[in-house]
Amino acid sequence: MHPPGADTVLVRHGDVNTKSNTVKRYMEGLLAENLEALLADRSVPGEVERRWSRPLIHTTEAAVEDATTAAADAFGVVSASPCLTTSTEKERILEALVETARSRYDGGSFAVDARRADKSLPYDSDDLAREGGSAIWEAVADEFDPEVDLDDPDLTFGVEVREDVAFVYLEKRDGPGGLPLGAQEPVIAMISGGIDSPVAAYEIMKRGSPIVPVYVDLGPFGGIDHEARAMETVRVLSRYAPNFDTQVYELPGGETLSVLVEEMEEGRMLSMRRFFYRAAEVLAERVDAHGIVTGEAVGQKSSQTMQNLAITSRATELPIHRPLLTRDKAEIVARAREIGTFTESTIDAGCNRVAPDRAETNARLEPLLAAEPDDLFERAEEAARNAELVEP
Repeated sequence: MHPPGADTVLVRHGDVNTKSNTVKRYMEGLLAENLEALLADRSVPGEVERRWSRPLIHTTEAAVEDATTAAADAFGVVSASPCLTTSTEKERILEALVETARSRYDGGSFAVDARRADKSLPYDSDDLAREGGSAIWEAVADEFDPEVDLDDPDLTFGVEVREDVAFVYLEKRDGPGGLPLGAQEPVIAMISGGIDSPVAAYEIMKRGSPIVPVYVDLGPFGGIDHEARAMETVRVLSRYAPNFDTQVYELPGGETLSVLVEEMEEGRMLSMRRFFYRAAEVLAERVDAHGIVTGEAVGQKSSQTMQNLAITSRATELPIHRPLLTRDKAEIVARAREIGTFTESTIDAGCNRVAPDRAETNARLEPLLAAEPDDLFERAEEAARNAELVEP
């Protein structure tokens, strides 16, 4: 909901404010570019104004809700509000509050949350909140009995006063937080057809790292629609990053998995992951990526015990980032639904058919190396060399 006449989106960031002025200026520039890309990708009219600490999107009232939604999808944004702008004169702000109340407030409790950045103004935040509340009360008292609740109001009238302009708004739409995409180096994102890996990719994007999506073609072990599900999740992720390349590198893995199934009983799930990680490391050198991100969580599967994670991690010298490491499955599913990557997990996926009857939960490196094919890493390096770019 927005005030009548709202044609501006007030954008707030969080972690960016903790940086030095030089870094903050750089990151705010990245955020502005990403906002412009999101607006253009969604055909939302708007112009981004690069203001210190508070980027603005100037648009039309007809498009202000869509522009706010786009801003709330930008990594680095803590919240966004569709606003009515006015001068910093107290009388003009009170007039804007009255106009908004007459149009949008029709009962229940209310409060005024006022903030003043410019300390030189002849009023403070408390003055503005108190007088704003009185003005709203008087504006609607003839129509119904208003109620003030400063702790848990049904409707909050927000006011933010900057150096040369004031904003009146009715909501703060939560953003993902984090850092603007592009603020950190890119990483390889291992994408499967399941729920976890796209959520992990989203979380690393939230910290500013673009992703290079990698899907391993499992051949006969891939399951029905396995690849299609993986590609669909990448398409969803790409909508959060329209100005970044999210083409998928597809690696051949079916032949190697067949060998693992034929030659290994215990430990082959770990060797499969070691194959994945070594291939990802070789590909990372090719695309200048600086790490690998996976959807693993401690204890979620037998291959993800602490001991087994240590074993599989030794396949590469690159850091393996696991944003979901301590999350419960219910949390991951909820996050997948929230960001739009959730797909039903009942389709038989490749890993299920590779898994042996007896799971290895406490592997040791030396016996695993003795059991797995001697040319496992050579196979991984060849798979990386044969990786093909495909459109998600």
